[in-house]
Amino acid sequence: MITYSIIQKSQLEGALRLDAEYYQPEYLVLNSKLKTQNSKFLGDLAKSIICGPFGSAILQEDYRERGIPLIRVADLSDWFVKDDDLVFIEESISQEMKRYQVVEGDVVVSQRGTIAMFSKVTDKFPKWNISANLISIKKSENIDFDYLLAFLNSKYGIDQLFRKLSGQVQPKITTDDVKSILVFVPREKIQKSISELVQQAWREQENSKSLYSQAEDLLLEELGLKDFKPEEELSFIVNLSDVKSAHRADAEYFQPKYEKLIKQITKKYQTKQLKELAVVKRGSLIDPRFYNELEGTPYIRGKDFSSGRLEKSGLVYINKNFRLGKEIRVKKGDLVFSSIGSVGASALVTQEFEDSFISNNTGKISLKDKKELLPEYLAVVLRSIIGQSWFEKEASQTAQPKISDSQVRSFYIPILPKPTQQKIADLVQKSHEARKQAKQLLEEAKQKVEKLIEK
Repeated sequence: MITYSIIQKSQLEGALRLDAEYYQPEYLVLNSKLKTQNSKFLGDLAKSIICGPFGSAILQEDYRERGIPLIRVADLSDWFVKDDDLVFIEESISQEMKRYQVVEGDVVVSQRGTIAMFSKVTDKFPKWNISANLISIKKSENIDFDYLLAFLNSKYGIDQLFRKLSGQVQPKITTDDVKSILVFVPREKIQKSISELVQQAWREQENSKSLYSQAEDLLLEELGLKDFKPEEELSFIVNLSDVKSAHRADAEYFQPKYEKLIKQITKKYQTKQLKELAVVKRGSLIDPRFYNELEGTPYIRGKDFSSGRLEKSGLVYINKNFRLGKEIRVKKGDLVFSSIGSVGASALVTQEFEDSFISNNTGKISLKDKKELLPEYLAVVLRSIIGQSWFEKEASQTAQPKISDSQVRSFYIPILPKPTQQKIADLVQKSHEARKQAKQLLEEAKQKVEKLIEK
């Protein structure tokens, strides 16, 4: 069915936009509703709206392990800036880029790539810097910024940005686009009630992280690895027979630290290679012409679990026109891992990703006996120093790191007593529940905003 809009000449936005996409009926309805409410432009509500430093003002060689955190596009997720995979810059560079500093309560959004994902800067650090391709919205007293976060992540905020993008060859938003977002401004009491939902969601997210940390701490303490930090040795001797047996000649593979790790985890407990415990299979390549951004069967790629958990933001789906063949799919309790690029990333498959496809750059681990080894326990092992060491050791050190199924099957997994595994699994499950609760609270906040505008 064809949809169309009849637009008066006086409605053509000063003739700045003539493309039909900009005047789609749903955009016109949205704009009309906001104009009949107590709405103000975001540029009049924020203290300032600033684009990140142009181009290569901050280079990758400027990154440090400590200092002032630098927010990148990859750090935007779930309404809050992530802090689990940050890079840092020196204080001196941050001060040179003082214009691009942000603090707790400010909001950032991406200019390109994953557009229209508004994320709040948290209080984990006194100050942060934003990178190129980000826009900062500085906090002011004109509106409750937690309420604003809910509005911007609702359809009334996001669709306004998508409207700005329509008709562009290379999608990108500007500070003017962000400034021109119309924001519904309800009474302070209503703003506060929605703001409290956002704040509660943040607390649940933090609780989720804490519970997962407890699970990992329990694992490491049980194995005597809590303070285990073996140093890399500059030189060591390897037998030729070991080189031939491993079919590897790269020095990194034979670093003594891996042998020290094995000796430590076998002091108290038995270990088994993953091939004895699970089936490991590589995913399938599916033609991008079957991709859909909104509905269908999820198609999991490495980027969808780079944070250590499966995320729906940025997920693509396989549409109903795809004819199923021998493609690999996953079940609840399986684990997925990245086999190319970000080798070492892994995540547990939850119920909402049941029967998803996985890409050819992703592998799955299906346990043979979940009574011997609990999936949640294995998930913690793989993300701990144990699993990360095996990924690091086995990955082929080419231009783009990669790891084969057979290499993953060779991982040594410590078999802790079932009661201990269960304690770890319970903490992981509680962590998932807390994160689920956080998402429900954010969804509730978003829906409240939308209902207020639509009533």
